[in-house]
Amino acid sequence: MKEYRRKRASPEKAVELLQDGDHIVHGVTIAEPPALLRAIADRARAGDIKKVFIYSFNPQQHAAETYLALDIQDRIFARSWFLGPSARKLAAVGLVQFIPSYLHQIPKFLRENMTVDVCVTTVSPMDKAGFFSFGTANDLTSTAALLARTLIVEVNRNMPRVFGNSMVHISEVDAVVENHVPLMQMAPPEPRELDAVIGRHISEIVPDHAVLQLGIGGLPNAICPFLENHKDLGIHSELFGPGMKDLIVKGVITGRKKTLHPRKHVFSVAYGTDDTFAFMNDNPSMTSFPADYVMDPAVIAQNDNMVSVNSIIQVDLTGQCNAEYLAGHMFSGTGGQLDFVRGAYAAKNGKSVLAFYSTAKNDTVSRVVPFLDKNAAVTTPRMDVQYLCTEYGLVNLKNMAEDERALAIIGIAHPRFREDLAHQAEKMRII
Repeated sequence: MKEYRRKRASPEKAVELLQDGDHIVHGVTIAEPPALLRAIADRARAGDIKKVFIYSFNPQQHAAETYLALDIQDRIFARSWFLGPSARKLAAVGLVQFIPSYLHQIPKFLRENMTVDVCVTTVSPMDKAGFFSFGTANDLTSTAALLARTLIVEVNRNMPRVFGNSMVHISEVDAVVENHVPLMQMAPPEPRELDAVIGRHISEIVPDHAVLQLGIGGLPNAICPFLENHKDLGIHSELFGPGMKDLIVKGVITGRKKTLHPRKHVFSVAYGTDDTFAFMNDNPSMTSFPADYVMDPAVIAQNDNMVSVNSIIQVDLTGQCNAEYLAGHMFSGTGGQLDFVRGAYAAKNGKSVLAFYSTAKNDTVSRVVPFLDKNAAVTTPRMDVQYLCTEYGLVNLKNMAEDERALAIIGIAHPRFREDLAHQAEKMRII
């Protein structure tokens, strides 16, 4: 506590530790530190810093309200490994630069391909042994924190204390700022009518004792209500969210049959609302690790009966999938999708599912296309795709010939587009 008191500072005083030219990494999603990010933006606005680089993953509300402000973009240069709503428009005009990456490789980038000068992140209060917890954000944050020349933590009593490889000691911290504000609330999107249809399809291939990974967005979360009659499910997931929490409370997810970390709910980033954070707090079953462990395909594959569920934007007739580009612009990023597609399929009795709505824009645009859109990225190559699922069914492409794959994909497209897709497949000499 003597060391804690010595290092305690106001946000304005703490960010005086920043220097021009610094490369700064901040906590992800719920762990964005609002007071510290605002103090950094204020220093830039006052002209005290002329040029710094800030790195994030899926920047959220606090980033948007502080260092992403338009009036300081000539002094703060933003980089992101994943684009969310706060950064998409800025990225489209070059004010946020996207860094292509697999999520499990980002800690390696930090260690070997850049210098982390400063890390700022929200943490839970210090415990009696002198440790803070990274709480909802381990991912790349813990790696950046331990590499940084300067580590500044924003202590918030509302941040859950989480176990696993998720701690940093007061002796490793350079400045402590206290800011006990409500945590950002990130509820899942309101379910759409088709989510139930797709969720039911996927639930039918999930066995008892399966280990789940559920990706970002409404569709992966839609599976949760249809798993309530399953037994002894487990979690090894990039994201932990409200649907998973509900299944733990109902006794569906126990982790008892896991082959890796039995009885532990393994994750790297959490989202949700206060009830999810309260459930996580001081809960020894909640176990957080960095991205280079949780999202490493070789680690994922150690979970027997691994089932990953992620969403995509488009699939073409060869089976290659785009989850990153929309209307010719970067929309999100690869994140951990391909990591889990590969890891889940490599697991004993593992399955990977890529789910999507068959159409967009009120059924006027097919998401099954002959070719991916111009400039679109291939997030998951055709060789890696296993299950595809829409409201019209679920198909397993593994070991299918090209003509069989195309016909299977056409079969889960919206009926109004199937005839044209079949003609296009003929022109492409696939069928």
